[in-house]
Amino acid sequence: MRDVAIRLVRGFNRLATRRVGALDHSYLSRGRPLGEARLIFEIGLAGADVRALRAALDLDSGYLSRLLRALTAEGLVEVVRGKGDARVRRVALTAKGRAELAAYDRLSDDLARSILAPLALPQRERLLAAMAEVERLLRAGAVTVGLEAAGSADAVWCLDQYYRELAQRFDAGFDPDKGKPVGAEDMTPPRGWFFLARLDGRAVGCGALIRLSAGAGEIKRMWTAPDARGLGVGRRIIAAIDTTAREAGVTTLRLDTNRALKEAHALYRKLGFVEIARYNDNPYADHWFEKRL
Repeated sequence: MRDVAIRLVRGFNRLATRRVGALDHSYLSRGRPLGEARLIFEIGLAGADVRALRAALDLDSGYLSRLLRALTAEGLVEVVRGKGDARVRRVALTAKGRAELAAYDRLSDDLARSILAPLALPQRERLLAAMAEVERLLRAGAVTVGLEAAGSADAVWCLDQYYRELAQRFDAGFDPDKGKPVGAEDMTPPRGWFFLARLDGRAVGCGALIRLSAGAGEIKRMWTAPDARGLGVGRRIIAAIDTTAREAGVTTLRLDTNRALKEAHALYRKLGFVEIARYNDNPYADHWFEKRL
């Protein structure tokens, strides 16, 4: 990576943190640093599980506990055990905490206006467009892809969402048990592998590699959550599948897809897959692709 790119990112980070007041001990003049203020915002009016807060903010448990103790001492939050599961801790804002959240909302709006107000309209539009693009790309860079047990809660959730979407998009609906079913055991080594994509700790996509033979593997169950599309999730999952396939001695990757999934066809072609003749009897497949590794 070029040195000029590194310097540009570091310079942007320094400017942004100074301009939004991230360095102030009293963020937005409310008497507490940005970390505690951000935690109030993330808890919100609906409250949140401690585990979800840790994942969303990418904080270690010790630091998050210190932030929660500080807010509890101020009477802004209360932490209780989850109903039905004592291992789950849930955080809620008190009446004082809700008032503090409202104050932060007002002051945050004022800060945003102060950044935009000095700019001429064309400059303002350029800044807003650039901010939207930076946010999108930073989110894309925060996506992680890794191997996951096919029977985990997140895996089951992703597969359920995948089945639901196909049932809506396919002309004849979709039944995962029709044709050749793919079970959790088929997506578990050495017969296969299941991959899960996460963004801020939340499952946003999945894919599987199924071993067809010693040298051939098949990509199955490719899905990306609607609100994560455009972030390159599918491309990242296929890259992980490609790497695992090569390590496992697979020399040919295959996949089938339905005619309704045109965006998937375009992605596969961009990644080097070529359309081939039918190689299976999947009743939902209209196109078949292959890539030599």
